Parts: sequence; structure tokens; C-alpha cells
Amino acid sequence: MVDIFTTGVPQDILAVLNNRDQRAALQAQLLQQYPTATVVAIKLNIPGPLKNNAPLKQLFQVGFTQFNQTLTSQPLDKIAWDKPTGCETFLVLTTPYLAVKQLAVNFEDEFTLGRLFDIDVLSAAFGTRAISRSDLGAASRRCFICGRPAKDCARSRRHSVPELQAKISQMYTNFFKTTSA
Repeated sequence: MVDIFTTGVPQDILAVLNNRDQRAALQAQLLQQYPTATVVAIKLNIPGPLKNNAPLKQLFQVGFTQFNQTLTSQPLDKIAWDKPTGCETFLVLTTPYLAVKQLAVNFEDEFTLGRLFDIDVLSAAFGTRAISRSDLGAASRRCFICGRPAKDCARSRRHSVPELQAKISQMYTNFFKTTSA
């Protein structure tokens, strides 16, 4: 197994929170600029201080490409970030927000690496709140280690950062070993 968390610039909580604020500001700007469109924010959900390096960029690109292929329309706008806090892409689509959220749920649940992604779907009709799985009647996300509800594991810190990173490294190794064979 390849350990994909050996390189990169560690990020502290202030950097992560600053990035979250910048993401929220961009999303609000896009919703204002495109009031009838669907805004999609795609990022990796990576535990620990290392959020970006060559393997994580590779994971992001493969997943983004896979998700992008499910879309039924070309974006009106696309903004890509490659920051020390991680890669993110923002799309503005004409596809109805509930249809896009269903595509996102399917991707997160069915694509081999989909569980590592966080795809937020926003619409001015929902204000600044992202459309949730429960808005579709979909089941909550499951922990990729133990299968319990992911939010419960995250809140209780049931799994250590090294344990989570080892699982992600294993998923990376298995995926790219399989796809290059």
C-alpha cells in the first residue's frame, strides 16, 4: 500500500476555516450572479493537516472527471481552486438542483472513491444552505471504515486521523492498481 500522506504542507485550523469562509463567499457570489442556476461545490473530504499533494490532486481529478461525466449540461461557469487546503471546483449549471443533488448522491455512494468527496449543491431557492440528502429522502452517508452514520463517527472522533488516512491510502492504492492493470 502507498501512504499518500507523506508529502504536502500541513494546514492548521485557521487556514481551513479561512478557506471555508472563502468558499462560502464564492458560493454566495455565484448564487447572486446566477440566481436561477444550480451551484455545485466539489471537494475532497480529507482528515488531518495534509489536504493537498500530488496523490490527492490525482484522486480529486479522477473523481471530478467521473462526476462531470454524469452531468447533462455544460457549465455556465467553472472555477477551480488548487490551494494548500485542497482542490475544489465550483460549477454553475442550468440543470435543476434536485436532479444535480441526486447525481451527487449517486456518485458519492456508487463511485469507488466517491465516499472521499463532498459535493454541495446550492440554489438561491434554498438560500445559503446546501441541499441535503434528507431533502431527497436519501440515506445519510456511512462511515467508510465501520459503516455507522458518518456524522456520528466524525462527532465522536471514533476513528483516529492515522486510521482514516490509512484507509484513504488503501482506497487510493486499490483504485489506481486496478485502473492501471
